[in-house]
Amino acid sequence: MNLRRNLATAAAVGTLLLAAGCAGDDLGSDSGGDSGSGGGGGGGGGDKGSVAIASQSFPEAAMVSSMYEQLLDDAGYDADVQLVDARDAYMPTFPGDVDVVPEYVGGIVNFLNTRENGDDAEPFEAGDGEQLKEDGADLLDQAGISLLDVSEATDANAFFVTSDYADENGLETLSDLEGESVTLAAAPDCEGRLDCEGGLSDDYGIDVSEVLPLGYASAQTYQSVIDGESQLGETSTTDGSLESQGLVILDDDQQIQPAQNLVPAVSSDFLEANPDVADVLNPLMAALTTDDLTELNGRVSVDRERPEDVATDFLESEGLL
Repeated sequence: MNLRRNLATAAAVGTLLLAAGCAGDDLGSDSGGDSGSGGGGGGGGGDKGSVAIASQSFPEAAMVSSMYEQLLDDAGYDADVQLVDARDAYMPTFPGDVDVVPEYVGGIVNFLNTRENGDDAEPFEAGDGEQLKEDGADLLDQAGISLLDVSEATDANAFFVTSDYADENGLETLSDLEGESVTLAAAPDCEGRLDCEGGLSDDYGIDVSEVLPLGYASAQTYQSVIDGESQLGETSTTDGSLESQGLVILDDDQQIQPAQNLVPAVSSDFLEANPDVADVLNPLMAALTTDDLTELNGRVSVDRERPEDVATDFLESEGLL
């Protein structure tokens, strides 16, 4: 797939980070990689043409990207996945060199809102995925992006501490950290974001003294908090690995996280030329639940299964592949 050089470079870095940081050596070089690497994919032979998929390089995104890849391959497309470190890396080439992105409705709508209206733009905060999709319709249309069916499955940003730290300081919610100074281990684009460092600082009154860009739900972020280098780490509400590591999520009691239902984001031009893509991906959105995501994430992060193998197993169990 002829992606622009900056995306390809970022993808290479993101894939390395995923292999080294998110799920260990089991991922190897297959975790975001060549078309057909997803085990059950490739059945269609690519007679419908190519489709470029881009996504972020944390385990859940790698797994869902593999589901997209396998389904599109099976439907006759030649799908290629590139994993990158943050949304900022693929959005400059989407739409364009990137055709399809496994997205989160709040994430993409608020990214477009900030890009269009500046860092101080009032964020879209609807807690309902369908409402948030409707609220962002004009921004999506201007960007040439179409959102397919919104899934019931949702996965918002979350922030965790060690169980010992929570017990020692009586922490259950993020509000319990008001006025406290913490170091935050998080995604590289966290600083200033309203659903990350910006919201923690402005809405919760937490003194975030430093943001360590160690990755979203990465092994480095977990270890930084476990070792006491950071007090707070960024992950997701469906992280199935926390309990086994002695980590707990602090409740987002002021609800700074918008609805983050899973949703396929597709180039409007690509969708117009290939309308059957909706028929391929929408059944997956209907099948996935939040409980599914939590269980599947645990298989990747705790049981060390490969994202593409977990993806194949789910697709086959649901009769989608």
